[in-house]
Amino acid sequence: MTGRVIETDRDVAEGALWLSKACPRLAYALAQTGPLPLRRRPDGFAQLLSAIVSQQVSVASARAIWSKLEAAGMVDPATVQAAREDDLRALGLSRQKIRYAHALAGADINYDALRSLPDSDVIKTLVAVPGIGNWTAEIYAMFSLGRADVFAPGDLALQEAARSLYALEARPKERALREMADAWSPWRSVAARLLFAYYRVVKQREGIT
Repeated sequence: MTGRVIETDRDVAEGALWLSKACPRLAYALAQTGPLPLRRRPDGFAQLLSAIVSQQVSVASARAIWSKLEAAGMVDPATVQAAREDDLRALGLSRQKIRYAHALAGADINYDALRSLPDSDVIKTLVAVPGIGNWTAEIYAMFSLGRADVFAPGDLALQEAARSLYALEARPKERALREMADAWSPWRSVAARLLFAYYRVVKQREGIT
């Protein structure tokens, strides 16, 4: 069973209302952010390859490399798997990311089948591929597959937003934030959207003050 899937803004609003009733601090955060974005993305090979490209580089660099890959037609498994290392290096990929791209292309993931797998099986399938860690798999499940009850506790922005919102002395570690997020089930993905939005609000305010 896949559980609830977020398809529309109405789904996000339903989750946000539930969270605001469940926790006064989340209600406060929602009052600061206003309605939350849907944040749905495409699913499939290209989305995961793009995530690999984005690792440890600036947003601008990632976009530039991705544009080159798209222009060269290097966005489907067969083409990437057949590509020589020199060709991919010329498009801006490091040796490590080339290894990851080839691993993803050769992983033979059934992306259509992922849509109907339980959350835990989606994560397990994706993290088995070199170059895809928990964070990438969880973000994919949340925003590409629309899973309503997935969270990414390793995300630094989510950790910092939780620290600020709950007045914690220090940013919670991944394990601690995962435990905190248990209280936000079955809408943990909406809680993530709320914390991402609150993070932006807080940073803007910190920048002003």
